[in-house]
Amino acid sequence: MITVKDTVHDHIEIDGVAAALLDTPAVQRLRHVKQLGTVQLVYPSANHTRFEHSLGVYHLARRALDHLEIEGRHADRIEAAAMLHDVGHGPFSHNLESLTHRRTGKYHDDVGELLATGEVGAVLRDHDLDPGHIADIVGGEGTYGQLVSGELDVDRMDYLVRDAYHTGVPYGTIDTGRFVRELAFVDEGDDADAVGGSRTLDGPSLVLDEGNVQTAESLLLARALMNPVVYTHPVARISKAMLRRAAADLLDATSTSAEGLRRMDDHDFLAALRGCSETAELSRRYDERDLYKRAVWAEYDDVPDRVHEADHDTEVSLEREIAEEAGLDREHVLLDVPSEPSMRESTARVTVNGEVRRLERQSPLVSALRTAQRNQWRLGVYAPAAATDRVGRAAADVLGLDPDALVSEVRKAMPTTLDEFE
Repeated sequence: MITVKDTVHDHIEIDGVAAALLDTPAVQRLRHVKQLGTVQLVYPSANHTRFEHSLGVYHLARRALDHLEIEGRHADRIEAAAMLHDVGHGPFSHNLESLTHRRTGKYHDDVGELLATGEVGAVLRDHDLDPGHIADIVGGEGTYGQLVSGELDVDRMDYLVRDAYHTGVPYGTIDTGRFVRELAFVDEGDDADAVGGSRTLDGPSLVLDEGNVQTAESLLLARALMNPVVYTHPVARISKAMLRRAAADLLDATSTSAEGLRRMDDHDFLAALRGCSETAELSRRYDERDLYKRAVWAEYDDVPDRVHEADHDTEVSLEREIAEEAGLDREHVLLDVPSEPSMRESTARVTVNGEVRRLERQSPLVSALRTAQRNQWRLGVYAPAAATDRVGRAAADVLGLDPDALVSEVRKAMPTTLDEFE
């Protein structure tokens, strides 16, 4: 047995297949992939990695298995999946995932090939575990996949408390002990309130036991509060957009493949950017925190439907139009259109008066938080500081926005010092 001292869960004991997986290259690589990507440019202590998060997910999975009295082969599979659930992440975690998905068709949880080969595959087979089955659990498939990737998964429980701890914000604190103790597998049967509109499972659903509506709401609230102050902070969004552009330019300018990019860690990626003439300037800006600034920061209802619905090629075309109207090269204009507001946690299931119900149909908080989420949504257009005024005016014209309401608002809020910007 291996014992690891963790900042969040204190001592984590690792044994069995998880201990054998710990020192494989695929898992050790996660020591060099930051959990929060570019958020460290806002919160300097947010340097925790996907490696320590994977240990935390494994730890919470073990506690859940003990509570649910799941043993033997089923437990081994879940423990392996918990330890391996993030090995498919590319550099800077989710930041580049939209790019690599467009070029490979794979998300970070598409790990079938990765688990079937190399040392990971050998370890799994040595423990009489089918790599394909473990990959399915990582992807949230089947009854037990819900524990690793679902509405009440141990992944979410760990990253919220871990991200809150390392950023120092007081919003992501949830009672992981209570969550784990109150989990249960139930057969929903044909209950319309439980099933209507949600995904269909071949077996029982993972729910929170009787009397835990507020427990489920705490997860929802923690995620909703962390989103604007950490995950979608303007500085984090601008730096992410800059790295996405640099990554696309790297793939276009060099022999680096999208599959190769997925297997890099943060250090590999930054080194590749610095060594490529087409990406050297964006790399310098990131290294020196000389970031682009906001030229437009538009609310959801102020953005036309055609922009909300734009695919990647359309966004690139809009960037070119904005740059041309502003008299700039496209490389100096970044259009950042977030995905539609969503709240996966709202479909978590809770037991109320002996009946399984979806949280969104039980809790009045869900509607309020959905409204707040929509109100927090912002479209961003970024450019070098000296060009924000003309880029803002050009973007307002090309995108069909109100220039007085949008560009002037950003200009008035434009920082004069680093501290004011953050």
